[in-house]
Formats: sequence, C-alpha cells, structure tokens
Amino acid sequence: MELFNQTLFLLINADVQPNTLIVMLAKLMADLPIWLVPLLLIIGWLRGDNSIRKGFLAAALTAVMALSVNQIIGFFWQHPRPFMMGLGHTLIPHVADSSFPSDHMTLICAVAFSLLWHPALRKLGSMLICLSLPVAWARIYLGVHFPFDMLGAMLVTASCAWSIQYLQKMLIEPAFKIVSSLYEWVFSPAIQRGWLK
Repeated sequence: MELFNQTLFLLINADVQPNTLIVMLAKLMADLPIWLVPLLLIIGWLRGDNSIRKGFLAAALTAVMALSVNQIIGFFWQHPRPFMMGLGHTLIPHVADSSFPSDHMTLICAVAFSLLWHPALRKLGSMLICLSLPVAWARIYLGVHFPFDMLGAMLVTASCAWSIQYLQKMLIEPAFKIVSSLYEWVFSPAIQRGWLK
C-alpha cells in the first residue's frame, strides 16, 4: 500500500521545472479555501435562522472533532511527509510533522460532510466537496502530502460527521443553547439595533 501511495504521489507531484501558472494556481488552492471555511461558518451563523445555525454549529463541531482525531492519529502514528523521505519536489515550506491525515482536507471535508446531513445546506456541502478536490491535488502537487493523506482525511471526517449527527439531541441541542446565549450576550447592542439577527 505504501508503494502504491508513493507511486500515486509521484504521478501527481510537480516536475523538476513546473509551469509557473500551475504552481501559482496550486499555491492558491493549497491555502485559500482554508480561510474561506471559517468565514463561511460565521456568515452562515449570522444570516441563518435557528435551523440553519444548528447546521453550521454541527459543522463546526465536526471540524473540531475531526481535527482532534487527526492530532491523536499523528501522536500515535508518525507518517513522514514526502520531503522528509527525499521523495518528489516540494514547492512550499512546511513543518516536518506527520502527514496523515491532511488537516487542510480535514477542515474542508468535515464541514462539507456535516452540511450534507442538512437538507437546506446540502448544495453548499456538495460545493465544498468539489472544492476539496483541487485542494487535495494542490497539496500533493506542491509536495507536502501523499494521496492517502487525503483519503484518510475523508474517512475521518465522514466518521465524525456521522457521529455528530448521531449525537444530535445529546450534543447539538445543548451546545446550540449555550452558543446562542453567548452570541446574544456578546452582540446584544448590535442585535437590538437590528444590525444582527
């Protein structure tokens, strides 16, 4: 399996003299979507009704849970990144930590898979799944991840999204009351003026 993983990596990874425009696109896709996801969660909360807010809260909790699982996996199983093995070409700097699973892919897919559970948010979830594919390509192309790191992230996030939905009544409902109360308390002047819902 590891040989297959490395072979796939070398097929996707950049050449010795990569096209400048493709490298620029890869760098954009490698990092920009990660900043868009938290922004999406905030905007979704601010603009949505209570049902939509619960969906975005579930997505945020799924992301936290999945990223925590990643940390546990990385602690017990250190899988080197390609550049740590002298494999392929690395076009962006990265810390020499465990590569499996990809945190970037985890954040996007955790929110995406969670949103797929909510009928009103499925379209948005599907769009995020589509966005995750060029992110996965970019991280491999730039030499900081293996293909199996992306697959691992998808498996972790799918499991976490299911777990959060399974615990809907026990977890989401109480968490929603706490977060809603904090939101109303912190932003009460803006809410009273009608600037926020």
